Amino acid sequence: MARKLVVATKNPKKLRELQRYLRTVKANVVSLNSFDRPPDVREDGDTFKKNAVKKAVRISKFAKGLALADDSGLVVDALKGAPGVRSARFAGPGKNDKDNCRKVLALLEEASSRKRTARFVCAVAIADHGKVVKVIEEDCRGLIAFEAKGRHGFGYDPLFLIPKYNKTFGQLGLKVKDKMSHRSKALKKARVFLKKYL
Repeated sequence: MARKLVVATKNPKKLRELQRYLRTVKANVVSLNSFDRPPDVREDGDTFKKNAVKKAVRISKFAKGLALADDSGLVVDALKGAPGVRSARFAGPGKNDKDNCRKVLALLEEASSRKRTARFVCAVAIADHGKVVKVIEEDCRGLIAFEAKGRHGFGYDPLFLIPKYNKTFGQLGLKVKDKMSHRSKALKKARVFLKKYL
């Protein structure tokens, strides 16, 4: 019988994305929505790795089994690494993806193309019964566009320009993004690890 792998998220979009990457792993991939009153883990670490590890360990203990957690975000060089671990809440409480994108564009208003270097970072942690068994970190480098473009993806995707294509993740769509994104790189390594581990 396949082991249960709990993904530390309540977001249905994120669960579908993770299930897509992990579909060849012999595990029953479920989200926190499968549990009554799962714990809320405060992401107060100063790195993506710390947040991913904290979530994986806590959820693994709660579920008494195997858990996978990720933390990811945008790192902009001209903003000294911001939004960083605060990517999801960069524009403040109650704000959404569009507000976050607008804030980044406003802060970079005077910046030339050369000063708009950025990278997406994703850290994935896997824990079993409260013990960390694997941590992976990957990134994807690009530039911040001068305006949001495209309707694909979420978060900062419409701002994140891939020079090779001269298009944002928001314009490129899932097929291209899956080949090169920070999350896809990290999850492919997680998939390889889990196949051996299970």
